[in-house]
Amino acid sequence: MNPNYVRIFDTTLRDGEQSPGATMTFEEKIEVAHLLDEMGVDVIEAGFPIASEGDFEAVSEIAKQVKKATVAGLARAIPADIARAGEAVKHAQKPRIHTFVSTSPIHLEYQMKKTQEEVLEIIAKTVRQARDLVDDVEWSAMDATRTPIDYLCQCVEAAIAAGATTINLPDTVGFSMPDEIREMFETVRARVPDADKAIFSAHCHNDLGVAVANSLASLDGGARQIECTINGLGERAGNAALEEVVMAIKTRGDIMPYMTDIDASYLTRASRLVSAVTSFPVQYNKAIVGRNAFAHESGIHQDGMLKNSSTYEIMRPETVGVAKTSLVMGKHSGRAAFQSKLAELGYELSDNVFQDAFVRFKELADRKKHVYDEDIEALVDENISTSSDHNKVVSLLVVAGTTGPQSATLTLNIEGEHHTVQATGNGPVDAVFNAIHELLPHEARLALYQVHAVTAGTDAQAEVSVRLEDEETGRRATARAADPDTLVASAKAYLAALNNLEVKRARGPLQSQEDLEGAARRGP
Repeated sequence: MNPNYVRIFDTTLRDGEQSPGATMTFEEKIEVAHLLDEMGVDVIEAGFPIASEGDFEAVSEIAKQVKKATVAGLARAIPADIARAGEAVKHAQKPRIHTFVSTSPIHLEYQMKKTQEEVLEIIAKTVRQARDLVDDVEWSAMDATRTPIDYLCQCVEAAIAAGATTINLPDTVGFSMPDEIREMFETVRARVPDADKAIFSAHCHNDLGVAVANSLASLDGGARQIECTINGLGERAGNAALEEVVMAIKTRGDIMPYMTDIDASYLTRASRLVSAVTSFPVQYNKAIVGRNAFAHESGIHQDGMLKNSSTYEIMRPETVGVAKTSLVMGKHSGRAAFQSKLAELGYELSDNVFQDAFVRFKELADRKKHVYDEDIEALVDENISTSSDHNKVVSLLVVAGTTGPQSATLTLNIEGEHHTVQATGNGPVDAVFNAIHELLPHEARLALYQVHAVTAGTDAQAEVSVRLEDEETGRRATARAADPDTLVASAKAYLAALNNLEVKRARGPLQSQEDLEGAARRGP
C-alpha cells in the first residue's frame, strides 16, 4: 500500500452518538453505515456492544451488511467487553476489536485507581484476548496527550507485543496543539521496538477548536489513520470533522502528500443524513458542508466569482456534492451579481431600466433580510408592461360548506369581453382555480399558495400569494393580491400570476449556464 495512504476511521456511530441527544435508532444506524461504506470509509466504528442490547444488535447487523469497510466494535480493557465486541463483529468481512485503557496520571489516580504496572498487565492481557478473537486489533491509550512520554512508550510497546495491529494515541480531552501532537507520534514511533508493525492513529477532540489541525499534524508525525466523525459530531465540542480532514488533504496536496479513498461527492449527503437522524443542525458557516460554505453576498466576492470562481473559492462545490455556488442577493450585492441574477431570471434590460431596478433593489435589500427571486421579479416587473390589464376578475360567486361539492361561478374580462363559467373543486379555492383554468387553459403548475392577514381581526384584509411554474420553459411567476374576501384575493392573485407567466413564456426558455456567465461578463 502507498506509504502516504491515510485510513479514514469513522466513529460517528459510536463517539458521535455519545453526544447528548444524538442517539440514533437501529434503522438510522444501518442507513448511516451503508452510506459510510459507499463513500469509501476504511473503518466504521459501529458502536459499543457492551453498552446495551440495542447497541450490540446494531453493531452485529452492520457487521453483516457492510461490504467493503472494516467494522469495529469498541471495548474497554475488560474481558467481558472484549468478548462481547468479538461476538458483535464476528460476521464482518473485516472485523476489528478496538480496546482502550487510560494511561495518564490523572486518569490512573482518580478514575482507574490503578498503578502504572497494573495497567501494563491489563494491556497485555486484554490485547491478547482480543487478538485470539480477530486478526485486527486496535489499542488506544486514553488521554495519551497527557501521559508522560516514557510511560506512553511502555504502554505502546506492550500493546504491539500482545498483538495490536493499530495503535491509537488520542487527544481525548482536546488539550494539545499541533506541534505537540506531531512530536508525540514521532517520538513514540522512534522509540518503541516493532513500531513499524502497527498503523498509528490519531483521535482528536475539538475542545480548543484544533481537532482537525491536530489530526493533520499527526500525519507529519507518522500517523496513517485519522479517527473522525461526520459534521465533527462527538462528546463535548466534538471530534475532528471527517469532511474537513478529507478536503484539507485533497485541496492542499502541495504541502500534504497524502491520499484517502473517500469519494468527496458524498460529503454533503452524509452531512445532511447525520444531521437529520441526530436532529443536530449544521451551523450555517460550517466548513465544507455548511449552508454558507459556497454562498457569497459581498459585492466584491460576487464580482470575482462571476469572473473566475477560483478568486474566492478554493474548491468546487460539485466536489463535495453541492449543486453549485450560490450568489445570495442582499444589501452587499453589487451590480455584477444583480445583472447575473436578472439574466438567470430571463430579463434583458436597457441600461436606464437596469440602473433604476438596481437602485430599487438596494432599497429593498436595506429593508428586507432575505431578497428572493420573486422579490426581484416583482420590482423589475413594475416597470415592464404585462398583459394583466387584459384579463381581470369581474365577479365571483362561491358555494362552500360541508355537503359539497364546492363550486365557483366566475366571470372574467378577457381581452375586453366578459366570459362566465361554473366549476367545482375539492374545496372553494380549488373550485376558483379550476374555473380560471377552464376560461384560460394552461399547463402551469401551482407551486405556492399562501394566505396572510394584512391586519388583525375577523374583518382583516387577506393577502394571497400565488406562484405558478411552467415546466416546459422553466419559467415561474409570483403574484400577490389583497381583498377582504379571501377567495376573491385568491382569484386575483392566481390570474395575475398567470398573466405574468404568459409574458415570461414569450421570452423563451431560461438561458443556459453558459449564456448566464456570458451575460454577466458583458454587464448591463
